[in-house]
Amino acid sequence: MAHVLKRIGQAENAFELMEVPVPDLLDDEVLIHSEAFGLNYADVMARKGKYPEMPPMPCVLGYEVVGKVVKVGPKADPKWLGMRVLAFCRFGGYAQHVKTNEYALAPIQEIPSEVAMALSTQAVTAYYMAHYVTNIHPGDRVLVHAAAGGVGTMLIQLARNAGAIVYAKIGDEKKRETVQALGADFIINYKESDYLQQLKKLLGANRLDISFNPAAGASMRKDWQILGSGGRLVLFGASELSSKKWGLLSKLNFARKMGLLMPIEFMMRSKSIIGVNMLKIADHRPEVMKECLNQVLTLFVENKLCPQVGGVYTSDQLPKAHADLEGGKTIGKLTVKW
Repeated sequence: MAHVLKRIGQAENAFELMEVPVPDLLDDEVLIHSEAFGLNYADVMARKGKYPEMPPMPCVLGYEVVGKVVKVGPKADPKWLGMRVLAFCRFGGYAQHVKTNEYALAPIQEIPSEVAMALSTQAVTAYYMAHYVTNIHPGDRVLVHAAAGGVGTMLIQLARNAGAIVYAKIGDEKKRETVQALGADFIINYKESDYLQQLKKLLGANRLDISFNPAAGASMRKDWQILGSGGRLVLFGASELSSKKWGLLSKLNFARKMGLLMPIEFMMRSKSIIGVNMLKIADHRPEVMKECLNQVLTLFVENKLCPQVGGVYTSDQLPKAHADLEGGKTIGKLTVKW
């Protein structure tokens, strides 16, 4: 069984639960009987037809699962058989039987599935951005957009662990307590007033060192303005585009809002823009994904990362889970259990 994306549009009409063939395994692959899968904002973008990496429809979305390995390929290590694992997959996660490469597995013993799920795509994305592409230093002034989300809650903790000063951006006062408890030094509610003006007031004579931005669009230009020399603007999504309705025109307007930057400006101002697409990292540097996952699990065991479980849904509640994630009212990671 799998939740198959059959239609572009609203969550309640997009998916059908149906029988699908159990996939055959290649040499180094394993088959997992899933007990739960996680949701990511990229899934929302795919459902709305705005995610270029998605497979042709009808398709099965999903990047991560928790479950038990029930079969291994001819060249996969048989030690995985019967083991309960957290696993990455390149789509196919919304199914009861999921295949993936053995390098994408991590044993998790008795960690609850909803906790383990928060340590997968979002935590690995956060770790990769915080330690591979930016290398946060003590005293760095770090802005975290969507600070109460799955990636944002992890970024706050990683930045604080590194000794940074964290500016957490939220859009709902109900999320203030959560991000504050995780270690955010300053909290900015962009629904109250322009976040750039609030940030400038908080920074005073200082400038921003790093911005982690999953929205892009107009917010990219604002972040670029406040970024200081040596600063890094990390773009890892385009969620601003998900709320637009008018196809090509909305995409063109989205690009216009981001503005035109010339490479010479990066050098002259000693600032950089870094794009992150974890699917591409998984395709070309799978060993990096594995290392990030191992590091995240180690930090969890050492009580240096506190996963934020934002919601646990039953299989028949998948449309509600999607709608809740899209609505921006959730905190942390959303999990669906079979």
